[in-house]
Amino acid sequence: MGDVLSTHLDDARRQHIAEKTGKILTEFLRFYEDQYGVALFNSMRHEIEGTGAPQAQLLWRKVPLDERIIFSGNLFQYQEDSKKWRNRFSLVPHNYGLVLYENKVAYERQVPPRAVINSAGYKILTSLDQYLELVGNSLPGTTSKSGTAPVLKCPTQFPLILWHPSARHYYFCMMTEAEQDKWQAVLQDCVRHCNNGIPEDSKVEGPAFTDAIRMYRQSKELYGTWEMLCGNELQILSNLVMEELGPELKAELAPRLKGKPQERQRQWIQISDTVYRMVYEQAKARLEAVLSKLQLARPAMEAVIRTDMDQIITSKEHLASKIRASILPKAEVCVRNHVQPYIPSILEALMVPTSQGFTEVRDVFFKEVTDMNLNVINEGGIDKLGEYMEKLSQLAYHPLKMQSCYEKMEPLRLDGLQQRFDVSSTSVFKQRAQILMREQMDNAVYTFETLLHQELGKGPTKEELCKSIQRILERVLKSLLCPGRSSRQKYDYDSSTVRKRFFREALLQITIPFLLKKLAPTCKSELSRFQELIFEDFARFILVENTYEEVVLQTVMKDILQAVKEAAVQRKHNLYRDSVVMHNSDPNLHLLAEGLPIDWGEEYSGSSDSGGDPGSPGVPEAATLSEKRRRAKQVVSVVQDEEVGLPFEAVPEPLPPASADSITELRGLLARDLQAESPPLAGPLLNGAPAQESPQPGAAPEAASPPASPLRQLPPGKASDLEPPKPSDQETGEQVSSPGGRPPIHTTTEDGAGVQTEF
Repeated sequence: MGDVLSTHLDDARRQHIAEKTGKILTEFLRFYEDQYGVALFNSMRHEIEGTGAPQAQLLWRKVPLDERIIFSGNLFQYQEDSKKWRNRFSLVPHNYGLVLYENKVAYERQVPPRAVINSAGYKILTSLDQYLELVGNSLPGTTSKSGTAPVLKCPTQFPLILWHPSARHYYFCMMTEAEQDKWQAVLQDCVRHCNNGIPEDSKVEGPAFTDAIRMYRQSKELYGTWEMLCGNELQILSNLVMEELGPELKAELAPRLKGKPQERQRQWIQISDTVYRMVYEQAKARLEAVLSKLQLARPAMEAVIRTDMDQIITSKEHLASKIRASILPKAEVCVRNHVQPYIPSILEALMVPTSQGFTEVRDVFFKEVTDMNLNVINEGGIDKLGEYMEKLSQLAYHPLKMQSCYEKMEPLRLDGLQQRFDVSSTSVFKQRAQILMREQMDNAVYTFETLLHQELGKGPTKEELCKSIQRILERVLKSLLCPGRSSRQKYDYDSSTVRKRFFREALLQITIPFLLKKLAPTCKSELSRFQELIFEDFARFILVENTYEEVVLQTVMKDILQAVKEAAVQRKHNLYRDSVVMHNSDPNLHLLAEGLPIDWGEEYSGSSDSGGDPGSPGVPEAATLSEKRRRAKQVVSVVQDEEVGLPFEAVPEPLPPASADSITELRGLLARDLQAESPPLAGPLLNGAPAQESPQPGAAPEAASPPASPLRQLPPGKASDLEPPKPSDQETGEQVSSPGGRPPIHTTTEDGAGVQTEF
């Protein structure tokens, strides 16, 4: 690999790449600075005016469920340096970064992981044919002939490959189809979560960034949805640079690559990954510098907005009226001829799978609560309630139990419409709907938790508890609007509200870029003359281009609203009319949400703490706090295999006899690895999780670390030793250890030629 990189990425070419990247970043960051002022004004105006959105009937979890392991188990990873398959102990913590350890003992002894993979922008492939097709398309002219050796050989029939258009690829395989299905669901959940990398509570930086991306691409005449708008800001910005830089680099280097087709494919993957890392580091430095500059300027901008809010609004409305008078006739004709006839069919295509998915969420929630109630009756009673509720609280984050909900979105097609409206892929709509399903499930679960916790304060008997669970389930799902009206369901009301908002947003996302592209030849050239209508003092908060897009949006918005309203009036897919508003239908419920988060494991564990009373002699308060923090890390994985002894570890099932040779090879390899590398076990497993070493006498409890910003990495030495590593902002390579204590995590490319990243 070193020879490939030194040959094709010498100092001169690296300098050229850096200059090209710098030019793209400079142009983009001008858009970002312009959009920052507009987003700040919109955010402050929204705080003052509000939206009057319908009140949600279900509660939402204000404190997220952290310190959880989503899934863990063994899988085989292909090592590109040694060209061998190695067994790895892998886990997915609550932040959805796939963490790979040398083996399970390394995890138990807190040895730094081999890699932490942020899967934003990746595709999960389950066959070599899919992978070879994508690799062949990424480098034209390298399609392997029939019978030639492929770029990768898998020892089993059940591979899982993480493919990225620019970054490094990761290759895994499982022993059985069942394990492949499990890991596919888990990794798809990782991709779904990591793709949604810009926090929704970012009211200024997030909208400014996404609008700047859109404006930049439109300046290059690139309209429509963009499949690589995924990940956090740095990943998206790196994808933006690679979108322009990649084809140029490919055209220049592809003819110079030597060897057989599969070898040239390997070389290109290595080169692309190295360039991606170079771009990432450069983008990180530039974006952080601009953010610091804007943060310094923000107080002065806020002062102007507060002082002149009314004048800014008046000035913007005057500008909009002038633009509307100029372009409205053209826009209305374009909407009437090219958009309006297709809105009902697009809406129907969206409604069917989305509504089926939300119905499945409701059914899964009902089934899980009902099963828990049966377990309370037949097995543990109140003593086991803490264990049952601990599992139920994590239902929305259970990849396998939620899979039946997510799968409902897979049939989404916009047949005949994708090409017309330049929709590159429906994946952006599928993943958005799936995230909304997960949020809806968590809201239903949290509402149930809160009501049940209140009921337990009355000290019910086993029989009373079962009746209460059933009554609370009905209360979560149903609520009377008022006397004389039929009953409405809390879940269905919130589901209708969420889905209608999703449909409106999706229709705008499909139609607005199409309209802007259609209108650009006749309207865009006229916009420059409107600049003189903006006062210089307000130029940072009002942009002609943004106001023009708002006018275009308004021309199609009334048709979209009408289409969604008609679907609700006809009660299609259980949508409620906008006139059905449930205000304070259960006022006491929302008062309960103000309490502290519920720790079911601590409050209703069913057994006394063997450590004694915290206030008793010989049990220091600091040690008790440390013990609680240690126990909090020992949560059983969300995904459990009930057929094996360790409830949070995925153990491969026996493979059919046809694949016996592959099994023998892998098992032999695993046995040699464990004999050569694995030290004795550090201690027993408690509740399916590794026991941790006791704190040293006199050691102060460590403070909980705040969550890392999407643009900033954790500094060395600040993360708790017991905290699972957070996924980095970029795809990572092998671990580089440093002597002494537990070192910070560093990642490099396989030969060390890439830029070292610390997180």
